[in-house]
Amino acid sequence: MPQTSPAAAVLIELEPVVAENLDRHIAIAKEWHPHDYVPWDEGRNFAFLGGEDWSPEQSRLDATAKAAMFVNLLTEDNLPSYHREIATRFGRDGAWGQWVGRWTAEEGRHGVALRDYLVVTRGVDPVELERARMDYMTTGYDSGDKSPLETVAYVSFQELATRVSHRNTGKATGDPIADKLLARIATDENLHMIFYRNLVTAAFDIEPDEMMTAVAKEVMAFEMPGANMANFRKNSTIIAKAGIYDLRLHHDEVVAPILRTWKVFERTDLGPAGEQAREQLAEFLTGLDAQATRFVESRERMRARLAAKGELPVQV
Repeated sequence: MPQTSPAAAVLIELEPVVAENLDRHIAIAKEWHPHDYVPWDEGRNFAFLGGEDWSPEQSRLDATAKAAMFVNLLTEDNLPSYHREIATRFGRDGAWGQWVGRWTAEEGRHGVALRDYLVVTRGVDPVELERARMDYMTTGYDSGDKSPLETVAYVSFQELATRVSHRNTGKATGDPIADKLLARIATDENLHMIFYRNLVTAAFDIEPDEMMTAVAKEVMAFEMPGANMANFRKNSTIIAKAGIYDLRLHHDEVVAPILRTWKVFERTDLGPAGEQAREQLAEFLTGLDAQATRFVESRERMRARLAAKGELPVQV
């Protein structure tokens, strides 16, 4: 009789927790429709249909908001790759499979709504946007050889990071419609984070050492899923300088609160491997906190210089 692999065994043990949290999610998730958040009366034809093609002055977004919206939408565009990643790790049967389908359907709304908003309001160059989409989706997203526990740890942090980024991007646009849309998307991301976070809580009770090792690894190697898109470093620097998403937010509003929920530094059920991973995590967080402080101080000095010149940057 074939033996069940350790990864598969954990997935089987977590199945009742997945089913419970799926029911919980469906009960509290509110239905919404992308078309309700798009100002369709602002739309008009482009040159192909006898209208006017995009030009920069048509956009009401500044350079920072454009960069953030561009990155956020392209990140959402790679949904087929993300679906493959979690379907491969979690399977398509039972409660796990139902969650994979539900999550994918909910995430699909985000790219639809963001693209419709940007095209109708002419917020960014639609030709540049489509070319970037083609390039990025062709490249796709590959998380490597993450185990199921590493994957569920990663998405816990990633969903919350995306929530913070979307929410602050909405504020940075200065547009009440975009702000409302991105707040709605951020609510989805928060519910997804809670789902995954609850699974990790349960997994800690099943395999504390393996879960601690996975959490430490994912925190220390964390990258947003859009990190391999063209111009990501340039755009992420713009986003960080504006305070939309930076190291301080990553430490204070993403990593730290999730680790507190899991009681990572209070657990007493760890073996030698778990203790070692926790020590490495603590050391890393000390360095991340110091790095975040240096970044904020540097940004404040830059803002002071710009203010002295009468060139105030966007702040969220």
